[in-house]
Amino acid sequence: MKRSAPQQAPEIQVETQGQMPPGAVEYAQEKVRALTGRTRDPVLFARVKLTHMANPAMERPAIAQANLDVNGRPARAHVAATTVTEAMDLLQDRLAARLEEHWEARRGKTPVPGRHGRHGMEPANRPDHFPRPAEERQVVRHKSYSLAWESPDEAAFELETMDYDFHLFTDIGTGEDSVLYRSGPTGYRLAQVHPYPEPAGPAAVPLTVSEVPAPRMKVAEAKERLDLTGFPFVFFTDATTGRGNILYHRYDGHYGLISPVE
Repeated sequence: MKRSAPQQAPEIQVETQGQMPPGAVEYAQEKVRALTGRTRDPVLFARVKLTHMANPAMERPAIAQANLDVNGRPARAHVAATTVTEAMDLLQDRLAARLEEHWEARRGKTPVPGRHGRHGMEPANRPDHFPRPAEERQVVRHKSYSLAWESPDEAAFELETMDYDFHLFTDIGTGEDSVLYRSGPTGYRLAQVHPYPEPAGPAAVPLTVSEVPAPRMKVAEAKERLDLTGFPFVFFTDATTGRGNILYHRYDGHYGLISPVE
């Protein structure tokens, strides 16, 4: 029986921001290294960012983020906790679920929402938003890229493995710019620039489709709607390009904007 060669320990970079307890960097490296040693595919690189917010009003001021390169495929996790040590423990559990989904995809399986308990963990682990006054908020990050052409099932896998709150893509079945986000404890909801009443093809994940077209507006109008509704993001049709855009609340209290490259 042929045995696979042992994996070489990946490079693990750790960035910190704010006050850290002694040994925080080493603890983060230990948690990630223990996890990567049990993966079926090699982890080529890992980056961890630890942040301790100075705001005393935040219940979970410790934030841990991780980005992994799993044999050429990215995986990501993002959690919050009361202490940095607790955040790293939660991050390890969350990464374990992401790596299991990576392996399921390698075997041609579609990940099932809630299988690894991640949805039950969702509200408790998500970082709190900094309560920045509306008049101080700005678009501090603008990501613009070519949207992936994929099915809602593929979008759901991308959303889960990258630990996103939403995923902007172009629906391969309809050609419409679309956003997929979690709806309820185990399902997803799909919104499109020009919605179709039903998905173009069968979906393996529990899916509902919004019948409301994405409103056509400018970024300034999207800001007003985001502040008025209190939603985590606004999906809208850019008044100039006609493409689907997302304006969202960042955890630092500012805005982020995602738009497709023409």
